[in-house]
Amino acid sequence: MRIFAAGNRRSAGQRHRARLEPIVTFALSHRQRLAAIATGSAGNLIEWFDFYIYAFTALYFAASFFPEGDQTAQLLQVAGIYAVGFLIRPVGGWYFGRFADRHGRRAALVASVLMMGAGSLLIATLPTYASIGAWAPGLLLLARLLQGFSTGGQFGAAATYLSEVAADARRGFYASFLYVTLIAGQLCALLTLVALQQFLDEAELRAWGWRVPFAIGACMALIVLLLRNHLHETTDNKTTKSAEAGSLLALLRHPKALFVVMSLTAGGGLCLYTFTTYMQKFLVNSAGMDIKVTSNVMLAAMFGFMLLQPAMGALSDRIGRRKCLLLFSGLMTLSAVPILTALSKVQDVGTAFLLVLAALAILSLYTSISGLFKAELFPQHIRALGVGLAHSISIAIFGGSAEYIALFCKRAGQEQIYFWYVAAICAVAFFTALFMREPRRATMMDN
Repeated sequence: MRIFAAGNRRSAGQRHRARLEPIVTFALSHRQRLAAIATGSAGNLIEWFDFYIYAFTALYFAASFFPEGDQTAQLLQVAGIYAVGFLIRPVGGWYFGRFADRHGRRAALVASVLMMGAGSLLIATLPTYASIGAWAPGLLLLARLLQGFSTGGQFGAAATYLSEVAADARRGFYASFLYVTLIAGQLCALLTLVALQQFLDEAELRAWGWRVPFAIGACMALIVLLLRNHLHETTDNKTTKSAEAGSLLALLRHPKALFVVMSLTAGGGLCLYTFTTYMQKFLVNSAGMDIKVTSNVMLAAMFGFMLLQPAMGALSDRIGRRKCLLLFSGLMTLSAVPILTALSKVQDVGTAFLLVLAALAILSLYTSISGLFKAELFPQHIRALGVGLAHSISIAIFGGSAEYIALFCKRAGQEQIYFWYVAAICAVAFFTALFMREPRRATMMDN
């Protein structure tokens, strides 16, 4: 979409060239800017709703695709397919990052959400093993590959778009909604399952009820098509038609930025998966808490975590991204072992909630600006590629392996090793933040 400043008088020739070449001047009204941010964030929420609903409903559909073996074996096979979604994310980060730099952020955002919706629709309509045999888990794997590929691309495109469309003075505040909607997507997925559990019994959920959230996710993806006119393009032909737009070789000329993104994502991603997706299992297996109680603890803590994002994003606008990253990595280096040790022995629900929330509050110093500071490190013509690829590689390595390493240490009787592992990775992130340059605070536009 072309956006021109009000009252800008141009000749007929200029108007003709404008029709041929989209020009972005960012003379957006406050209302237009909010609509663009809301739409971009909505796409992110839908993306993560679809991604997380797989994990939350696995217990109900596992036997439909892997009928042989006990429940643990079935869940392990479903979890294996879930892990594949992490492995393909770097490929999606590369493809959609390159696509966004060459064809615009808007096109990449819409395409990634629609691809996620296609994966959800496929899962919602899949025949079971009883109907088509081994084709059933094979098609489930294909659907999950589509979703993992889409997720890898969504982060880079969304982070880049929100950082470019936001007002410079409040960029941290507006860009924080990337993680607000990521967490909201997870919460909505969980609440959808809880709602279904109130209306359907377990037999119905196992027979067909598990398909409902995937169908909802597929329908939600269509909302992006209806709202796409609010996604004001943030690139022009001069950027997208550049010979180096989305070029991997051009990206490799920024090794420092790549290292900073991967190092800080290692610390942030490891902590994110430790204190969110793994924490419920940790409280049950290590602290011996009841699973329903831990679900309530995590639901309340995640809601608080979501509310913290805009506040921490606004803080970064005042003190800078680098100081926020130093606070996150430094505080987590010092507190990871004490917090995890206390959580491994906690018995009181209130104490468990406060400890988890404390860890998430520290983490929010990173998550609130996770997409933003990465986008601020790269020039515009390779920004989406740089953010998407570097983030996806690091999150696949450190975030995707977090639960496995934690459980391996637990099984070996050396759970403390994992606590120190988290602290060590955060220490590396601290020194990275200490020696990095302050990300740009001026305009995100290079042209």
